[in-house]
Amino acid sequence: MDEAQRWVPYCGEAPSPGVWLERWNLDPVLCTGLAVLAWVLWHPVMAGGISRGRIRSLRAAWIMVFLLYVSPLCAFSSAFFTVRVVHHMALVLVIAPLLAFGLSRRLDSLPAPVWTSTTMAALVFWIWHAPSAYGAALSSVPVYALMQFSLAASAVLFWTALRRTSAAQALAALLVTTVQMGLLGALITFAARPMYAPHFLSTLSWGVLPLEDQQLAGLTMWAPGSLAYLCAAVWIGWRWMRADGSRADRTVPVEST
Repeated sequence: MDEAQRWVPYCGEAPSPGVWLERWNLDPVLCTGLAVLAWVLWHPVMAGGISRGRIRSLRAAWIMVFLLYVSPLCAFSSAFFTVRVVHHMALVLVIAPLLAFGLSRRLDSLPAPVWTSTTMAALVFWIWHAPSAYGAALSSVPVYALMQFSLAASAVLFWTALRRTSAAQALAALLVTTVQMGLLGALITFAARPMYAPHFLSTLSWGVLPLEDQQLAGLTMWAPGSLAYLCAAVWIGWRWMRADGSRADRTVPVEST
């Protein structure tokens, strides 16, 4: 089978520079699901029982899903492994925490031990970025759906676990995740040859070699991806210190005059 015709992922064949902005994904199942969710999230009665912060979080997640899976970014990710990595980073670093917060009342009943969730999220991310698993996902719609669902679900459990655990445990889990994300990004960046067969030809019409695309994808995962987890760790650490400072202020005895 011709390699250029073999890889037809869920988002469609890799587009050329002149047409990619026209390549919207109008999958009827996806569009119907998004339409129903939009009605629920923006209908005053349906959304009335959800707090303002949570409904905003869920609406933001809906918008991100639309951008990633319906807009031309979906087709663009068929052309470039770098865009696919950005797609996955947005899924686990933006959509997942938004869902973890927006659905927190429903997710609180799920078991999510912090180290089990951290390990599971890391394993799922590494597995789907192995060349064989990645190739399988880009040659089968059901496998692609499994990849997207497992990445999102494991990341939602990870962020849910961080919300429940102590600040010290959350910081440790985020630092471990930062290291493993950077390691995966470095391995992809410094690979001596292209590893992802779906992109051996898809970047050439854009004047980009597949190895160059792969190296940029690895750098994206290594630097911005790791930095995002590190920023979350800094934010949690800052809140932890503020909380400790507030408790200390309340317990300082007032000297009598």
